[in-house]
Amino acid sequence: MIDGSQAHKTLFCQTFIDTHRPFEPAELPWPQLDERSIDRLRSIPFWSVALAAERNAGYMVTAYAAKVDDPLIKRALALQGVEETRHANLLAEMLERYHIDVADKTVSRSPATKRNFIDFGYEECIDSFFGFGIFGLAKQIQLFVPELTDIFELVLLEEARHVTFFVNWVAYERIRHGLGWRPFQGAATALGYVRAVKRIATTFAPRAEDKKRVQGVGFGAEGAFSLFEDVTWRSFLASCVRGHEHYMSAMPASLIKPTLLPNAARFALAIVPAWRKPASRATAA
Repeated sequence: MIDGSQAHKTLFCQTFIDTHRPFEPAELPWPQLDERSIDRLRSIPFWSVALAAERNAGYMVTAYAAKVDDPLIKRALALQGVEETRHANLLAEMLERYHIDVADKTVSRSPATKRNFIDFGYEECIDSFFGFGIFGLAKQIQLFVPELTDIFELVLLEEARHVTFFVNWVAYERIRHGLGWRPFQGAATALGYVRAVKRIATTFAPRAEDKKRVQGVGFGAEGAFSLFEDVTWRSFLASCVRGHEHYMSAMPASLIKPTLLPNAARFALAIVPAWRKPASRATAA
């Protein structure tokens, strides 16, 4: 299949549509939690920012979908808007159900433009990759009861679908506008990630104003490491790569997948300082 072809568009759109799972957050099998488990949820520092970011995402994606002319892409984007809004509703349902009070952040709605959707897509690629890692660490230490973990799993599977749809859509759009040459694609992708990192860094800068702090997607970074003891960057990156491989394995092999962050993480993990090798041999001996 040639990326940017009509067959490519049909595959990435129809895959997204066919894998959509209809459900209402209030109807999910929410478990009964003891006070210790609820206190763990209360200790997580990013719920208010997460809720505001998801609400903003639902609004922006839904509004942008209404402006798209292609009927198949419009249908897929409208479904993503439904899912982003449902993520916010799921968080709100959990917080209300377990009586977790969070600050009500004012959502600064991003204009529904193609540029903002592209920026959002790259932010979601970053946030989902690191979110996979955080969730993997949480499962290792059994931070949540299994029934609650299963509910969070639904969200992560949808995030994997979102970023897969996005990277295929953006490649399709570039080829359609005559920018499909690989160096152009590479440069545009690098710029997209640079813009996303800048926006996320601005969002979570210590001096950022409250209004700015809900515009980005990277809520998973805020205070996430306070949940784990003795976590290292190496163990975290390894968890990110494992999670990425796990969730992306559910996507068709013929679709484009996000590769920049996973490959960068694998490269970092492959670099072992030379001074550690003799020590490892001595320990083994």
